[in-house]
Amino acid sequence: MKILLFSRPKADRRNEDIAEIFSEIERYGFDYAVNREFAELVHNLTGREIPADRQYGEHVGEQDRDTVMVCYGGDGTLLEGIHRLNGEDVPVVGINAGHLGFLAMAPRTEIANVFRSIADGNLHIEKRTMLQADGMFDGVQGSMFALNEVSVQRLGATMIAIEVSVDGERVSTYNGDGIIVSTPTGSTAYSLSAGGPIISPSCRAVVLTPMSPHNLTMRPIVMSDGSVISLRIRTRGNTASISIDNRTMKIPDGASFVIKLAERVISLAVPHNISFYGTLRDKMMWGIDVR
Repeated sequence: MKILLFSRPKADRRNEDIAEIFSEIERYGFDYAVNREFAELVHNLTGREIPADRQYGEHVGEQDRDTVMVCYGGDGTLLEGIHRLNGEDVPVVGINAGHLGFLAMAPRTEIANVFRSIADGNLHIEKRTMLQADGMFDGVQGSMFALNEVSVQRLGATMIAIEVSVDGERVSTYNGDGIIVSTPTGSTAYSLSAGGPIISPSCRAVVLTPMSPHNLTMRPIVMSDGSVISLRIRTRGNTASISIDNRTMKIPDGASFVIKLAERVISLAVPHNISFYGTLRDKMMWGIDVR
């Protein structure tokens, strides 16, 4: 069994958490590799030297079937870790370094249980759908992939207009701050903040959520995940931006993109004592009497 440990070098990383993670790796005799940026932080905080042959860079490369990625941080850290996989079918489990997350669902108090579940082969694997966005990114035609969402938003002071078609049929022109196209996994992220619905990750759907629309009758639309969504952006001469999960790029007036369900999926590994609805209840503080 091999552990791909991923984290970002941030101030909230705690010595005791890092020490426990490596202690558990050694307890079960796991092979391991660490991303270079975090390997440096591990050395600075704990004095532990990560050999060069146990470090990886922008992509993890081809992996054996018995590999698990463990992301230590928050939901943003887990998203970045997933993109380091570059399509490799490796289960991903998140240990949250701070507040409870919808993706990094295991709290830091569960570190030992996470590694015990890995050793026992007792992780619950959920297949999460991804979006594929085709268009011009930084001047290069290509495809990018998102687990949470693809969003287009204004950069200047004036609103932008986004012409939207689904399966070749015109839906509308959205005037406002922008739009978000999200997966069910991403429905509890940016889309939720913009007033979108919460959708169970097991549903087969895509959500189109307007951001601060000029026409107040515009509302989120839930559609089949087989839908092909075409966007054309009008910016009155200014630039706008497109975000693919946590990666953001500027786009010019007239840019167009096609968004559809990706063939690749993510295997999100969840400890058996943690559930989506339990996380939702705790994070949203449902049922708590605040009177």
